[in-house]
Amino acid sequence: MVDFGGWDMPIHYGSQLEEHHVVRRDAGICDVSHMTVIDLCGPDATAYLRYLLANDVARLDMPGKALYSAMLNEAGGVLDDLIVYLDTGPNGVAYRIVVNCATREKDLAWMTKQTQGFDCQLTERPELAILAIQGPRSLSRVSAVVEEAHAAVISRLKPFVGAWSGNWFIARTGYTGEKGVEIILPGEDAQQLWQQLVQAGIKPVGLGARDTLRLEAGMNLYGSDMNEQVTPLEANMATTVSFDGDRAFLGRARLEAQLAAGIEQELTGLVLLERGVLRAHYPLFSAGEQVGEITSGAFSPTLEHSIALARVKSGVGDLEVEIRGKRLPVHKVKPPFARNGKQVYKLD
Repeated sequence: MVDFGGWDMPIHYGSQLEEHHVVRRDAGICDVSHMTVIDLCGPDATAYLRYLLANDVARLDMPGKALYSAMLNEAGGVLDDLIVYLDTGPNGVAYRIVVNCATREKDLAWMTKQTQGFDCQLTERPELAILAIQGPRSLSRVSAVVEEAHAAVISRLKPFVGAWSGNWFIARTGYTGEKGVEIILPGEDAQQLWQQLVQAGIKPVGLGARDTLRLEAGMNLYGSDMNEQVTPLEANMATTVSFDGDRAFLGRARLEAQLAAGIEQELTGLVLLERGVLRAHYPLFSAGEQVGEITSGAFSPTLEHSIALARVKSGVGDLEVEIRGKRLPVHKVKPPFARNGKQVYKLD
């Protein structure tokens, strides 16, 4: 058990390696109740989010649809990455937002500050829990345990879409690169559901496997692969920034200036085929010059070699990593590294 943003969280329940494999091959369950759920409502809710976020919630064309976005400061730095769902509320259009736990206080303060001038209300929902069930057999396994009405909702959901089922909000989202659902439900219901799912053979998964799973899927970790000093254009998140029209979102001017001047650094994938494990902050060299460092790295249980995300000077050629004073060649690749239990990256 470790402290994680003020929560006591398990690194593993016995074997990090087995927990990783069970998500790639069958189904595992993660307790992600540490994530912060915020509901947004009010006549100006849409206008507010179009100002607050780099991605455009106008793209959400149906209730329950999800959008991944960065929330930026005026300088274009990433304050947090989050998911926002379009919802329907009693006062018109409403949204459900899920942000990281380690940035909770900062996020809530920033989001509240930016409501000035907008007729909308933010409501944190600390009474809610979130269980994430992920893996190729996750949907069938969950559906066999939950009530028939919940199973019916799961059966019709498409990826990156959520829907209400009673007082549960069930979404086809996740942080592992596998098929799965995330269930946002009252905290008093979560323990019973957890026990039912575990009794049905769905294995608990801790932070360790969750990290190697997301890394194989090429998914960023806030505080490692991006932060307030990094723009989304430097964090392999350009596709989550919408410059369509003249929408004046926070940080837009900085990003446009950066595009005009040229992006000086990029987030890329790395593969080490020799023995060794890539770790965060290991320095990277090209032609004898240090050109960046690893932001996230680990041994990949699926691929059986080491992989990493790294921030380097844009356009650099051959790379070497320095591990304990020795430099080894690494291959620059485009994430993700693995999907559906198989290698998807390509070597140049």
